[in-house]
Amino acid sequence: MLFKKIVPVVLLATALGLSAAANAEKLSIAATPVPHAELLEFIKPALAKQGVELDIKVFTDYVQPNQQVWDGAIDANFFQHQPYLDTFNAQHKTELVAVGQVHVEPFGAYSRKISNIDELKDGALVALPNDPSNGARALLLLQKQGLITLKDPTNILATARDISENPKNLKFREIEAATLPRVLPDVDLALINTNYALEAGLSPVNDALIIEGAESPYANLVAVSAKNAGSESVKKLVSELQSEATRTFINEKYQGAIVPAF
Repeated sequence: MLFKKIVPVVLLATALGLSAAANAEKLSIAATPVPHAELLEFIKPALAKQGVELDIKVFTDYVQPNQQVWDGAIDANFFQHQPYLDTFNAQHKTELVAVGQVHVEPFGAYSRKISNIDELKDGALVALPNDPSNGARALLLLQKQGLITLKDPTNILATARDISENPKNLKFREIEAATLPRVLPDVDLALINTNYALEAGLSPVNDALIIEGAESPYANLVAVSAKNAGSESVKKLVSELQSEATRTFINEKYQGAIVPAF
């Protein structure tokens, strides 16, 4: 008799579980592997409890995540900062919007040939990201170090052509951001986005010769098309990414390599 009484309860619980799963709202999001996809995997269980099934799609470039959100193939993305988003919108005639900042990835300069930035020689070859916002970010970091001077020190879209003073006669090579870690042995200095540095096994805290401070304005954010900005599932996503649990996860896992921006 006891068995007969228990079985209906178990079946009811199972049925309720299946019903909750069936009623979950799916939310697809594009992200680069580290740390963005890792952060999303961390919050995925919490979102599931709120009825949101997160479908994480991993990309290794900076174009497709925006293009696919604009095309409607993916609901949201998490990989970029505001200057990059602004540049993308202007260049591609898209209207993607930011719905929440999550973290800063302090941008750094790395080398296999020198161990201190003061050792950088005249005529050294320096690799930069080839997209406008990150290329300018790299130049601004070099300027802060006193290695170059830009015509407009505040220009967040500066290129190598905007350098007014270059006392070491540095030579610049613009390369796709994702490939910068691979060319590191072939150049004297490479300025690398933290997500790609982490993927390559580099520690921004320990390996970067120069690095942005936590006050960097380049906070990584969640972006969506304007029509999805008010979506309840998107609001829940941002809320979990900006939670105290996520803050603790960031601080404990990345040890200063990325910094909460909320």
